[in-house]
Amino acid sequence: MKRSTLIKGTLATSLAAALVASQVAYADTVRLRMHTFYGTEVDEIAADLRERVREASDGSLRIQFFRGGELVNSDQFVDAVARGTIDVAHGVGSYWPGQVGIGTIEAGLPGAWVSADEARDIFANQGLDELISEAYAEQGVKLIGRGYGSDYGLLTREPVTSLEDLKSMRIRATSSIATVLEKFDIPTVFLPGEELYVSLSTGVIDGAVYGGPVEYEQLKLNEVAKHYTDINLLNPGWIETALINPNTWDKMSDEQRQILTTEIDRYLEEIHRWLEDGNHQIIDEGTLFEFATLPEEDSRRLAEAALPIWQEEAEKSERNAQAIEILIDNAVQQGRLSE
Repeated sequence: MKRSTLIKGTLATSLAAALVASQVAYADTVRLRMHTFYGTEVDEIAADLRERVREASDGSLRIQFFRGGELVNSDQFVDAVARGTIDVAHGVGSYWPGQVGIGTIEAGLPGAWVSADEARDIFANQGLDELISEAYAEQGVKLIGRGYGSDYGLLTREPVTSLEDLKSMRIRATSSIATVLEKFDIPTVFLPGEELYVSLSTGVIDGAVYGGPVEYEQLKLNEVAKHYTDINLLNPGWIETALINPNTWDKMSDEQRQILTTEIDRYLEEIHRWLEDGNHQIIDEGTLFEFATLPEEDSRRLAEAALPIWQEEAEKSERNAQAIEILIDNAVQQGRLSE
């Protein structure tokens, strides 16, 4: 009887210990301040992310979501995550090329890929993300997610029939596209997406290379600029990045980390699908914008002007040189470059 009582007591103690251990993993609620560069257009997708993370973690992970410009400007995301001002950032590497030297390559060099599937393979299977992760780690942040944008066209207040038309316009562009345009004496400037409406409506800029039709429509830019021109330089036109503060990451259990990364991957993929479906619908309807394509000869000239950018990026660091080698090897495999 005593032995039976002892065994029962031991089992009860073990079960209680196991229960306590399982509860300890979720003892503290981890609250994550997540900031995107998008505006209200991704509110529904963001709400789904918050709910999935909360449910999958039994409430131990909670996300407070901030839109573009609400807490910090998009080009300050790396600093903000490193300092802990925000915990998770969803942005684009071309916003901070001066801080993360590989950021321009990460965001997308003109001619680097021509489909989302090709881009995914380059990042995930050909070693590009390994190099990029190292670069972000040096800045005190951790790479935890990768998203793939969509169309990347030119929106202007006046119609564009050739590169010559752009010489009298001031165009908002990120660094890689700006470098190409400037080779044709086209003035450029960088502005965060949240400033585009006012800048276009007041004539501070005459056009922007920012995204596809659905993004321009979501920012209501169709109210101030009607002319969308496909410039045929890169598709997807930008690659998205999810970063987290390492201290925040360390506070999370392995299970919480898995939940967060899985759901952020799903969030990024849902944004990609939303962009693709929305762009096709707006183009097919043809009512919000007047659509045009840059003449083939001008597109060829842009592509040729973009090639030296690869070499310029490669010369900036050994890491960049390795990244460009990956892009060159892929382009050779795809038949876009000769060996």
